Amino acid sequence: MIKNKKGIIGLFSLLIVCSMEAQKKAHLDKSKPINERVELLLKEMTLEEKVGQMNQYNGFWDVTGPAPKGGSAELKYEHLRKGWVGSMLTVRGVKEVRAVQKIAVEETRLGIPLIIGFDVIHGYKTLSPIPLAEAASWDLEAIQKSAAIAADEASASGINWTFGPNMDISQDARWGRVMEGAGEDPYLGSKVAVARVKGFQGKDLAATNTIAACAKHFAAYGFAESGRDYNTVDMSNSKLFNSVLPPFHAAVDAGVRTLMNSFNILNGVPATGNVFLQRDILKGKWGFDGFVVSDWASIREMIPHGFAKDGNEAALKAVVAGSDMDMESHLYIKELVKLVESGKVKESLVDDAVRRILKVKFELGLFDDPYKYCDEKREKNVIGNKANHEGVLDMAKKSIVLLKNDKNLLPLKKSGQKIALIGALANDKNSPLGSWRIAAEDNTAVSVLEGMQQYKDNQLTFEKGAELVISKQAFKDELVFNTTDKSGFEAAKKVAKNADVVVMVLGEIGFQSGEGRSRTNLDLPGLQQELLEGIYKVNPNVVLVLNNGRPLALPWAAEHIPAIVEAWHLGTQAGNAVAQVLYGDYNPSGKLPMSFPRNVGQVPIYYNNYNTGRPNNSDTNVFWSHYMDSEKTPLYPFGFGLSYTTFDYKNLKINKAAFAKGDPVVVSVDITNSGNYDGKEVAQLYIQDVAASLARPVKELKGFELVSLKKGETKTVQFALTEKELGFYDNDGNYLVEPGTFKVMVGGSSDKSLESSFELK
Repeated sequence: MIKNKKGIIGLFSLLIVCSMEAQKKAHLDKSKPINERVELLLKEMTLEEKVGQMNQYNGFWDVTGPAPKGGSAELKYEHLRKGWVGSMLTVRGVKEVRAVQKIAVEETRLGIPLIIGFDVIHGYKTLSPIPLAEAASWDLEAIQKSAAIAADEASASGINWTFGPNMDISQDARWGRVMEGAGEDPYLGSKVAVARVKGFQGKDLAATNTIAACAKHFAAYGFAESGRDYNTVDMSNSKLFNSVLPPFHAAVDAGVRTLMNSFNILNGVPATGNVFLQRDILKGKWGFDGFVVSDWASIREMIPHGFAKDGNEAALKAVVAGSDMDMESHLYIKELVKLVESGKVKESLVDDAVRRILKVKFELGLFDDPYKYCDEKREKNVIGNKANHEGVLDMAKKSIVLLKNDKNLLPLKKSGQKIALIGALANDKNSPLGSWRIAAEDNTAVSVLEGMQQYKDNQLTFEKGAELVISKQAFKDELVFNTTDKSGFEAAKKVAKNADVVVMVLGEIGFQSGEGRSRTNLDLPGLQQELLEGIYKVNPNVVLVLNNGRPLALPWAAEHIPAIVEAWHLGTQAGNAVAQVLYGDYNPSGKLPMSFPRNVGQVPIYYNNYNTGRPNNSDTNVFWSHYMDSEKTPLYPFGFGLSYTTFDYKNLKINKAAFAKGDPVVVSVDITNSGNYDGKEVAQLYIQDVAASLARPVKELKGFELVSLKKGETKTVQFALTEKELGFYDNDGNYLVEPGTFKVMVGGSSDKSLESSFELK
């Protein structure tokens, strides 16, 4: 019998409230599967909160200071406190990350943690070589370790998501962002992409020393017309499916958790609003279950592209196309709720995006411990520690490519030599850090001068020769190079004349490549070419050490200078790596991931070209595919790189002459170290599908092995070719393996190899 109705009703109401609160927290139950936890949380979210998860803001105030007052910063701050921000970027450091995470977790209704993104491109504070240089190592284990070092330091600083790796294939050295990728080849690019994804994400994304990777830029950004950044891309489906997309597909198969779309239009449609790329291929055919983030303001940029009339239409087209998170366009947060309420956008599209974002946050373990990346003691112990410096030094040495070594000028003797070191870059501690190093401190690289000074038994004299850059705005595009002040030439010539060997460090400054830094000339900027020729006249025993972020056109140096070392921008330990290679403590083993042109007029130039109907001068007349004023071959081809020793290839064998479809093709070759030093060789296998339903390139890389050989040693290297290597994509994206004749080429470069063939029935 009920005696106190009010008491019963109150108790019942309390039970309902408690039940609702328990339901709200049900997603925090670690025993439940992640997908179930996502759905439980999604049910509790308002439309505004859902859209908020799709909104990413750049760090907009001193987060350890007072709250911002006035303007857009205050508005963003209020959005953060309402739970209308899903991610922030460029917030770094444990104190700063903890401060913004505290607002998201403790002041919002649902307490959904932020995912913190940052451009960790080739390291955090302790920098590895630029990615193009790392690709020159062809050492996938080392590349994976390099990414793991970067993840270790970034995660210790509060970051849990990197906007990398860049896997844009590009054949155009004018494009400044070639420094961020793995070069011109989709096979090598795919292998490097997987190594970097595994390095960043590790075996457990919830571990405190791993971060979510982001495959970018989806897609075809590396084929911007004229090599001009952000420019139009217009290409065939054959090029798209066979050259551009393979690294992205490989990354998805390797479990990459996010992708970033690209700035460019592709065949008239901006990538950010491209249904074909994001819905049909990525999330449809490939089954990608992570999320897609726009590039910086790329949703808004669909308006000047002429694809959207205003912000409302841009937001609509982006979300329909499958762009899940808006980086700094502010359009989802402004327009998307209205678009759903008006019926123009189905809420199911919003739900799909939010599911994907929440899933990655759960996988990172952020719901279980939002402050797991905020350990100040770990931050202090990890960043810049000895092991990380040793790791980036190892990567730097492996990235160096020996392009020329006439008369065995290298390695340098360790005693009894007079060595002149010349060039502004030789004593530069900033340029070797390269582009995309926004967490690193300026002037923290080991210079080549410092590295060579470690070898104390030679007489080393340094002269700058000439300033390279006279602008004080080295971080901007408006770089002013020295083209008139030659006052240091005579001093440089004097020390060169009295030296046994001259080492000249020339090339690009670190900020001459990267985003927004396209070039129409690929020569040595400023007075460097004139200085090089002047020094050569007084002493021809010149070792040219190149610092650059892209292939350069150096025909004069290739003809005259006896020794050329491609040393890229090698990061924090650059000078030590260069010195150890020059003095022979490390035998260079790198191979070029991009072809070096003879002149900029050849660009784009790449090894896996098509034959044309008139590839050769068979009729001894002018009507064949060539230039009248230059060779059509590159100065240094893809896959090229020398060693202080020599390697001989013999006994190329294929296990059968004919194969049924599905049978593995086993290729073997004997490699002998025929020189006087122990060394490593990258043995490369190429194929040509001689006649197919679509014309195929003259050769395509389909295998490589990094082989260590002691002097005089011979090893047999085996490659296996399966349907995965023998097929190609048609213009509809279907993968085909067709019967016919296949040529097989194995050697140490794309232009030098043994050759055989087999039939596929």
